[in-house]
Amino acid sequence: MAETEASLLRQFPLFLPQNRAKTVYEGFISAQGRDFQLRILLPEDLQLKNARLLCSWQLRTVLNGYHQIVQQRMQHSPDLMSFLMELKMVLEVALKNKQELYALPPPPQFYSSLIEEIETLGWDKLVYVDTSFSTIKLKAEDASGREHLITLKLKAKYPAESPDCFVDLPVSFSVSWTPQSSLISIHSQFLAALESLKTFWDVMDEIDEKTWVLEPEKPTRSATARRIVLGNNASINIEVDPMHPTMLPECCFLGADHVVKPLGIKLSRNIHLWDPENSLLQNLRDVLEIDFPARAILEKSDFSRDCGICYAYQLDGAIPDQVCDNSQCGQPFHQICLYEPITLKMSGRKP
Repeated sequence: MAETEASLLRQFPLFLPQNRAKTVYEGFISAQGRDFQLRILLPEDLQLKNARLLCSWQLRTVLNGYHQIVQQRMQHSPDLMSFLMELKMVLEVALKNKQELYALPPPPQFYSSLIEEIETLGWDKLVYVDTSFSTIKLKAEDASGREHLITLKLKAKYPAESPDCFVDLPVSFSVSWTPQSSLISIHSQFLAALESLKTFWDVMDEIDEKTWVLEPEKPTRSATARRIVLGNNASINIEVDPMHPTMLPECCFLGADHVVKPLGIKLSRNIHLWDPENSLLQNLRDVLEIDFPARAILEKSDFSRDCGICYAYQLDGAIPDQVCDNSQCGQPFHQICLYEPITLKMSGRKP
């Protein structure tokens, strides 16, 4: 008890008991540099679920719309310390939302300078801008003609503060920024990042165009993995290094043992044949001694067989990744479908 009181005093030094029974507390709670007055009345058993919270009009105004959440926190908090921590978090969220709601618009020069920057960059590079000029989307093409987008979230103090940047790249993207920087400097840094990833996207595009990819069905530009059909209910999952895309990737074979084990042996035996000067797909053909099923010859239905338990191809976004080892069967299954009947049996429940 004494330890809890000491902890409460450390965390909330302006919130103190007002009687010996410690059923009345009054004082201030701080959030985002502001102090708010409140009073809490506890029952004799000190249970929070029966307590009363009395707020100053400033605190009540900030928490308008959050009363139900505060009440729930009070009902479920084990002690006063826990409730005050929860209340402080709610208060900080409420303050942040209200600041965004009532924030003063930037001065006119904010908009005029942005328009000048867009004109210098080129209106053809602009994809989207919202009415407040706080969100801007720009496009850029890499050397192979692929289009990429960068989303910028501008702050009220732009350009003194760097905007937040959101991109679909397989590597982290951080902007070098000074108060003299502009949209032009961000766009040029974005182009440089695209150029460094050109070979990676060339490699991934060749795989997508010339093989049957099971996962992901609609790969994004940031996706570094591909699960490629090998045939005979077998596939290979590769994880490509974006900065060294023609080097040997991480490989995982999926399928029946009698199909994938020989492929693993070939990979180990022929790994010396891997030539970084060749494309990743050509290297896989050479070391595995196979031709990948061509998109021009086969339909997806030729190898995307449904799970033998749930009779569906996709289950919660997953496709069958386990195959019966019987060479005369080859039925694929979802791993979760194989696991669930076992757990049901062990627990004595019927599926």
